[in-house]
Amino acid sequence: MEFNLTNKVALITGASKGIGEAIAIILAQHGAKVVINSRKQEELDKVVEKIKSAGGDCISVVANTGEAAGLKKLVDAALEKYGGLDIVVNNAASNPVFGPVIQNEDWAFDKIMSVNVKAPFELSKLAYPIMKQRGGGSIINISSIAGDTPDPGLGLYSVSKAALNMLTKVTAKEWGLDNIRVNAICPGLIKTKFSQALWQDENILKRFMKMVPMGRMGTVDEIAGLALFLASDVSGYCTGGLYAADGGTTI
Repeated sequence: MEFNLTNKVALITGASKGIGEAIAIILAQHGAKVVINSRKQEELDKVVEKIKSAGGDCISVVANTGEAAGLKKLVDAALEKYGGLDIVVNNAASNPVFGPVIQNEDWAFDKIMSVNVKAPFELSKLAYPIMKQRGGGSIINISSIAGDTPDPGLGLYSVSKAALNMLTKVTAKEWGLDNIRVNAICPGLIKTKFSQALWQDENILKRFMKMVPMGRMGTVDEIAGLALFLASDVSGYCTGGLYAADGGTTI
């Protein structure tokens, strides 16, 4: 088997930068027709240009994944442009607060759960009948090691990722006979804009690094490589898995 995604259609949310961008690029490099999403067209245009200049096939769709209409817009665009959907990467996430949960207000809880849990749930449901008709597919949820062991200051985020991990297992179990595989990637500390509240503070970073056997942060390309594995037929017998990419943090 090869990491060959020729004629496959992939949809990646939150793909204008960081992990989502890296995944979109590597899937396109291996033949996938890619639909990328974010809330800012200007940032998406840069990623589309990178992919197309390298010979890839890509379109962008501005949409809010926290809204049902936004998710439907993404799927409709994939169907209109490419006629199907084989791979979904639920990467978009939100974490607008940092601190003890006792300080978090209702709006923060609602936003985090809407983007981090409900959106993957709803998008996966929209993708299900399309993938089933096409004989199968791969859904990849970008979770976090925080979903297993809560990080200080990331309480609600940790709760949302724990829920996403269980959603991964539930859908994998229910959709296995339809040849729809559902897996989750659980990154540790990856150097992205999303995680900069952790690595920009020298004291926080030193504390985190003490827990990482490899002694460094991960890169977005290291997460993208794992996504390529899970998107391709090479991982054809893998479903319901939670794959940590954390430099050994959870050992």
